[in-house]
Amino acid sequence: MRIETKCLHEGYHPGNGEPRALPIYQSTTYKYDSTEHIGKLFDLSVAGHMYSRISNPTVAAVEEKIASMEGGVGALCTTSGQAASLISLLNIMKAGDHFISAATIYGGTINLFAVTLKRFGIECTFVDQDASEEEIQKAFKPNTKAVFGETLANPALAVLDIEKFAKIAYKNNIPLIIDNTFPTPVLCRPIEFGADIVVHSTTKYMDGHAVQIGGVIVDSGKFDWTNGKFPEFTEPDESYHGVIYTESFGNAAYITKARVQMMRDIGAYPSANAAFLLNLGIETLHVRMERHCRNAEKVAEYLSKSDKVEFVNYPALKGNKDYTLKEKYLPLGCSGVISFSLKGSRETAVKFMDSLKLASNEVHVADIRTCVLHPASSTHRQLTDSQLVAAGITPGLIRLSVGIENIDDIIEDIEQALKNI
Repeated sequence: MRIETKCLHEGYHPGNGEPRALPIYQSTTYKYDSTEHIGKLFDLSVAGHMYSRISNPTVAAVEEKIASMEGGVGALCTTSGQAASLISLLNIMKAGDHFISAATIYGGTINLFAVTLKRFGIECTFVDQDASEEEIQKAFKPNTKAVFGETLANPALAVLDIEKFAKIAYKNNIPLIIDNTFPTPVLCRPIEFGADIVVHSTTKYMDGHAVQIGGVIVDSGKFDWTNGKFPEFTEPDESYHGVIYTESFGNAAYITKARVQMMRDIGAYPSANAAFLLNLGIETLHVRMERHCRNAEKVAEYLSKSDKVEFVNYPALKGNKDYTLKEKYLPLGCSGVISFSLKGSRETAVKFMDSLKLASNEVHVADIRTCVLHPASSTHRQLTDSQLVAAGITPGLIRLSVGIENIDDIIEDIEQALKNI
């Protein structure tokens, strides 16, 4: 099936006389015919649901759908995008380990990597994603276990050269983890360009309606966990009766361990109702993404011609520094998110935003409704000036998430707000 059809038909396959829509299995527990079968579940020797902190039929259907859309062997839903990023790394790292991340990523993820994981004893080195392979290679250490980046950075809207980072990761025998939140698999599938693990904040475009926080991890099934750097996959897990993940689960070793070990202990699994709402969003994802992209392209063109705008970050603009990368990785569009900077101070940006009537000031992005945010005052408020610069954020930078309203209404709203500054 093509991606548009997968949005509707993957994951849940009703049989004769069964419900057409994905049912909500609102249950924490499951009934079995024998204690022997329960024992086999805990031995991981048979498939099935043992407890809804680890898996649930409704959530499992959505996981299967997203895995298929991204081209992976399996997926694990989480309660947030941050939980997905955290578990994706903790699944392969421990105190004393190190990983590398592009510096141009979401501010909350920078905090997770630079502050919280540091307390866990895990060190992160941030690199310029536009640097040469040779320069990025200098950041590697003997204990480096992963490389992380965002396909389309939030809020700098920089396009990551996935194949370049995949080549570097492959050279060092470690996995490349890509956050694909803004493009979604409708616009880009990082696994096709060499990514090993893909994460999403499903709160954004996948949900699309601002009703449910969520995240997901997708395993490509292509990384060789037996290369000697990851003994946690090739040596017995005593917490599961000595199971060896690579021997028992083959190319699904990573996502299986993430579920039965990490999710078992961290407990960041979404509810059945949350997965049901997410699935409703995914069913129309391909339709919405096309409209978001076309609207954003017109808004970006409009803003680029305003004498009150210092610059516009939107890779679909032909003058953008990442236009060539956009053509390679995002030929269908760059989502509905634009970042642009107004001439003047932080106060100028605030006055513009407060003058908007249709677009809402929100701590959110990638919604069906147009919304704006001033990153330096909100999502990236905790960053230092140097970190803000590294993340591509100026005092006047505004993140504009273009919705699916009539494009003339969106532009008229922006026009009247610009007149007030």
